[in-house]
Amino acid sequence: MNPLPLLAFEPRPREFSARLSRRRVRTLGERGRRRHLGRRALILLAAVAVPAFAAPEGWSGFVIGANFEIGGAGRAQVQLEPMPFEQPGNSFPGSAFYYLAPDAPAPLLDSSAHWDSAEPLGGPVARALRAAGTPLDRTRALQCLTAAVYYEAASEPDAGQAAVAQVVLNRVAHPAYPNTVCGVVYQGSERTTGCQFSFTCDGSLARVPSRFFWQRAESVARAALAGFVYTPVSLATHYHTIAVHPYWAPSLNFLGTIGAHRFYSFRGPAGASGTFRDAYFGGEPIAAPHARSASAATPDPALDPLAVQRAYDEGLRKAQAGAVAPTMSGFAPIRAAPAPTYSAELQARGGETLYRGEKLPEATGIRPEYQNSGKWITQPGT
Repeated sequence: MNPLPLLAFEPRPREFSARLSRRRVRTLGERGRRRHLGRRALILLAAVAVPAFAAPEGWSGFVIGANFEIGGAGRAQVQLEPMPFEQPGNSFPGSAFYYLAPDAPAPLLDSSAHWDSAEPLGGPVARALRAAGTPLDRTRALQCLTAAVYYEAASEPDAGQAAVAQVVLNRVAHPAYPNTVCGVVYQGSERTTGCQFSFTCDGSLARVPSRFFWQRAESVARAALAGFVYTPVSLATHYHTIAVHPYWAPSLNFLGTIGAHRFYSFRGPAGASGTFRDAYFGGEPIAAPHARSASAATPDPALDPLAVQRAYDEGLRKAQAGAVAPTMSGFAPIRAAPAPTYSAELQARGGETLYRGEKLPEATGIRPEYQNSGKWITQPGT
């Protein structure tokens, strides 16, 4: 097959070649900077040369031998003088005298000194509160105890705040007072005067508490509700500031002073350690003062510490006579425990006589206070 002939009007193909320039196009700004480069170099040279020509006498200090030295700085011998406040007995304006003499050694602490934070003010100490109840009870108890610590002892040291919290918990354990934290704190708050804690009825709750001091009081209350016992206040149930002198103070047992408060406990059976026997079971009321009551003007013996103390004294005398025994709500008659009942088989074997301990040996060295051990107590108090 023969190839097609080339057309007469088509040019003969040939290779393409071209020469392209790779130089970057300079902008107007770059051209201006290159034009002023020489001027900048002359200005820099003048800034270095003019000071050197202005002080020709100092040129010799630049190079000495093989060492490089500027202005003879290395040969300068400067005598350093102490500052006035570094010299014994001298000072500078606006400062206290500064003496270089060593301080005298601090005297050692007396090993026989008595510290109130280590020993109770007097008598036995309280038992730890065992928190119980629902989470709502614990929240209300914390809020009420924090309010008591804050409004009663916000400016007190830690010891003063812990003492106030312990007084509240001592009342919770005492049968003469409510068995809840909020009940103790807001007892008598329906009155215009005569409440148990003055901040609940004198308008102090209208003040917005400081966040910092409230958190500080809350930490003290939280520790007390967690079982911490502040032993220095012992079984104190009352306190007052050192600026006042209430009528009941001479009739109670004064324990001591912590911070700005004087602490007291009941005398006689009302202040005995066995009286603080109530356990905490929760059931906290609302953490707020009671509504004002028209009958709040009449005296309430439950709010008078002397009336409570007298009632316990009378109850002890009657209990020792076998008539009545004190209870939470007042005084109730003592009833002898009924004799136990036995089955017919035990009755046939002797019944009550089997448990009287009448066959105990008499000459075995038993101490007199243990002679009646094992005998049935038919009459309480004997």
